[in-house]
Amino acid sequence: MMAKKTSGTYVIGHINPDTDSIAAAMGYAWLLRNQTGEEIVAARAGHLNPQTAWVLERLKLEPPVLLPDASPRFENVAYRFNTTTPDRPLRDVWAIANRTGGIAPVVNEDGTPYGLVTVLSLFRFLKESVGAHPRREEMRIAEIMERPCSEACDTSVPRFVASNRIRDVLSRILHEERSEFWVVDEEGHYQGICRQRDALNPPRYRLILVDHNEIGQALGALDEADLIEVLDHHRLDNAPTRTPIRFTIDVVGSTCTLVSERINEAGLSAPPALAGLLLAGIMSDTLILNSPTTTDRDHEAAERLLRWAKVGNSPLAGETVQSFGDQVLQAGAGLASRTPDEIVNADFKQYEAAGLKFGISQVEVTNRSQLSEYMDALGNALKEQREKNNLDFAMLMVTDVVRRGSRLLITNDVPALEGLPYPRREDGSLNANGVVSRKMQLLPTILGALEG
Repeated sequence: MMAKKTSGTYVIGHINPDTDSIAAAMGYAWLLRNQTGEEIVAARAGHLNPQTAWVLERLKLEPPVLLPDASPRFENVAYRFNTTTPDRPLRDVWAIANRTGGIAPVVNEDGTPYGLVTVLSLFRFLKESVGAHPRREEMRIAEIMERPCSEACDTSVPRFVASNRIRDVLSRILHEERSEFWVVDEEGHYQGICRQRDALNPPRYRLILVDHNEIGQALGALDEADLIEVLDHHRLDNAPTRTPIRFTIDVVGSTCTLVSERINEAGLSAPPALAGLLLAGIMSDTLILNSPTTTDRDHEAAERLLRWAKVGNSPLAGETVQSFGDQVLQAGAGLASRTPDEIVNADFKQYEAAGLKFGISQVEVTNRSQLSEYMDALGNALKEQREKNNLDFAMLMVTDVVRRGSRLLITNDVPALEGLPYPRREDGSLNANGVVSRKMQLLPTILGALEG
């Protein structure tokens, strides 16, 4: 009997991932693999932003796998059974079917499916070969077994792409008068066979969320997965779970700080490149340890990670926390290298309070004067984001990482926000001097205004 397949365990951050989210996922997956010996995979719920892409390239690390939602795929239920080719004798099929429970995939020389031999298709072939004719009844089994297996194939079996979601074609699977289906790659090459019973009851992903705990920030179809742990440093607004889970929310400036502490507590040290990545996560989230979210633990974690990063063939040889932090922030700063849509979408988080749904995006620059050139385009992109997500309002926080302050763009007037302690400029934006943290400074002020 074949063992039940599993979809695997993934460590994953929020949608529109930032450097802290990507680094924490990769670092925590590494730690858990070392502790448990299980295959635990780091994943991402969206595309890399320019800063994270630069850091990974700088440290020569591959990005985590893309997992946009947790809905099971055909690859999760496909069994790569042994195959034969259409011209091979039927005895090849017989040998395969004896080991697979009556299924034998017949595949062309180029790797594309030709047809599937099943119990039903084999019975039909024997019926046609032997039938009720007296002379055919005398045909020996040995002769039948030398016939080409292409004659016994069902060539009309549906094909499903391995990366496609099962739920999108469930109705078709239910209405098919067969129990097995092809699973192919994007080019149509054989990847395996899916049984109907497995497609109707697929294995669920096991997920560990890092750097967030809100449903609105999580990958899609979270309810189709088993959430087994949360490791975060944001406000509490977690998703419901089917069973008790390990849940950690801690007051530090970066999830990478929590990951580095877990590694240290396990008596381990991260490999140099991974240590550099975790350090970049802290530098990004704490603005080189200058954000009001920064704690003593973040300082300790940064020094520890720099020490680990300089072991052996170090990618950060000659760097200090400050010098590497400057490079990380510079890689993510600026408006010219991205389109307005990319800027607004790159770090956009949604919230709800006092019956209003809203979103806040944040982008870092080295000089707020850059903003005037892009005001209209960013404002239009922000309005499109509001409409696309059916929000009451949306806001863009343009943060100057050098002068430690922000300018705020809002899509529309919200009466409850008229009393915000940020002066309005002639261009309609708000001056938020000294405000650099969305989580610790801006969001609490917005929530306080909305909730009265």
